[in-house]
Amino acid sequence: MSTESPEANRRILRRPEVEARCGFKRAHLYKLIDEGKFPRPVRIGVRAVGWDSVEIEQWIAEQLQRRT
Repeated sequence: MSTESPEANRRILRRPEVEARCGFKRAHLYKLIDEGKFPRPVRIGVRAVGWDSVEIEQWIAEQLQRRT
């Protein structure tokens, strides 16, 4: 287990990596975003978006917490 905080490794994740971490495909991710159930992406270019890695890790942790 890493002793570094998630903030220390904060970076922008592109959609394929978010899909791999969460197990959802593009359409389902955007449906959850529209429903307010998934972190919104941030604009990183004219035609590019990404997700804050800390927000994604927190979302995953919340989902696992809900299981118990």
